[in-house]
Amino acid sequence: SCLADLGRHDEALVLERKIYAKMMTLKGNSHGHTIRGGVNLSCSLINLEVWDEVKTFTRDQLLPVAQRSLGPNHDTVLDLKQNLAVALSVDPARTRDDLLEAETIMQDVTQR
Repeated sequence: SCLADLGRHDEALVLERKIYAKMMTLKGNSHGHTIRGGVNLSCSLINLEVWDEVKTFTRDQLLPVAQRSLGPNHDTVLDLKQNLAVALSVDPARTRDDLLEAETIMQDVTQR
């Protein structure tokens, strides 16, 4: 977002949360605009290093819906997988299992 580009990551996160919530209300969770809003929210969480939330939100909420709605090879799904892999691999509290999961995800993404 423009705010993130200006280094105003806290403000960007607030805005991305509002946009995602509004899209959920207006379009439902499986609409492309809602999913794209979720990708933006995921990116904002990464920018602020909110690792637990980005992993939970992306893995448990957003990615399953995106895969069902858009298909496993859609660019947006691949972006989400990459976001999840980044969060898993750079979180200071990462475990060996997190790193293995990130590696598996990235192998999957590069094979598509």
